[in-house]
Amino acid sequence: MRILSGAQVAQLVGVADLIEPIAAAMVEVSKGNVEMSLRSMVKLPGSNHMGIMGGHLGTPAGHGVKVLSLFPDNPTFGRSSHSGLFLLFDGVTGLPVLCMDAAVLTAIRTAASTAVASRVLARKDSKVLAILGLGEQAHSHIEAMRAVHPIGRIVAWGRDRAKLEAFGQENGVEIAATAAEAVRGADIIVTATPAKEPFLSLAMLSPGQHVNAVGASVAFMQEMTPDIVPGTRFITDYRPSLEPQAAEVIAARRQGLIAADHDIPEIGEVIAGTRPGRRSDSEITVYRSLGISAQDLAAAHAILAKAEAAGLGTVVDMT
Repeated sequence: MRILSGAQVAQLVGVADLIEPIAAAMVEVSKGNVEMSLRSMVKLPGSNHMGIMGGHLGTPAGHGVKVLSLFPDNPTFGRSSHSGLFLLFDGVTGLPVLCMDAAVLTAIRTAASTAVASRVLARKDSKVLAILGLGEQAHSHIEAMRAVHPIGRIVAWGRDRAKLEAFGQENGVEIAATAAEAVRGADIIVTATPAKEPFLSLAMLSPGQHVNAVGASVAFMQEMTPDIVPGTRFITDYRPSLEPQAAEVIAARRQGLIAADHDIPEIGEVIAGTRPGRRSDSEITVYRSLGISAQDLAAAHAILAKAEAAGLGTVVDMT
């Protein structure tokens, strides 16, 4: 088994390296060539949680599990809010072949998954990016959007003014006083926050925009108002995740804004061409990312191959 630190994972791959492996994995997901359990959350003292995600991917064959500590106050002390490990097992022998830092894996593969969706959903001429959020995912999503679109202007927003100004200086981007100001005139919007209450509504969006909603991956978090679900071309990574985990979808059904059988395509179907994505330049599209183990597995296989080729990491005998 090869063991990789977060620094080593970041040394081996960037967002662009994982775009094609994850695109292929999302097609496999929509074809049914996966077995995945939904994210399991264990409540810990305070506002902390432990998250567990596991699954099997048919191509490339293998199974794995990710265990994360979610401690939202950690950034205050200079630590990541997400920390943990990912284990990859060989598809033939069942033996563990890779153990790596899960925080860096999650940051890179989430951004790469968003790049996969934006590549097929956002308008090809998208040049203006709005980033709503100031954390690790906000940083990685700037890289992700630049990997697939000719981004020329970036506007950021966050609730903490001091952090917002620091983020703007660090990344060389404009800052906005409100979320509405940030998204006005944007071609692509990324929401990457730990918000408990929605801050992005349908009324704030304009024709032709594309939204990547990545920050709220559990039902007690919510970035978007429920009217966005019926009011846009709403697409997700994995339909079974929506009902238990996407707060705006749960609320939209509860409020009667959408029917129980409301049609929400998966991004793998759009990539494969079996379902339409953006249907016109004026349509508002939304990619609702919840994060699934197939993305971790696809990324892990790519990272392992690069680590083996580079001779990077510590190898231990698990037989």
